[in-house]
Amino acid sequence: MSKTVTIELTDDTYSMFCNYAKSDNRSLSNFIETSALRYISEHEYVDDFEMTEINTNNELQQGLKKAYKDAKQRKGKLVK
Repeated sequence: MSKTVTIELTDDTYSMFCNYAKSDNRSLSNFIETSALRYISEHEYVDDFEMTEINTNNELQQGLKKAYKDAKQRKGKLVK
C-alpha cells in the first residue's frame, strides 16, 4: 500500500526536481521515488562481483563466522 511522505525542499531544489521529472516524462513523486531507489541500489548493496569475492575469501569467511559467534555470545565491547 502506498504511503504519503512530506519533504521540505528549497525553491531551487524543487524547480530542479520538477525540470528533471518533466524531461523524463514522470510525475515529481515518481521521479523522487525512482531517484532514491536508484541511489540505494547503486550505493548500498554489494554487486555480484563483490559478493563472489566475499564468498570465496576463506580468511574473511572465518573472521565473519567468529565475529557472529562472539556477538551471539555477547563477547567484546560496543564501540561508539
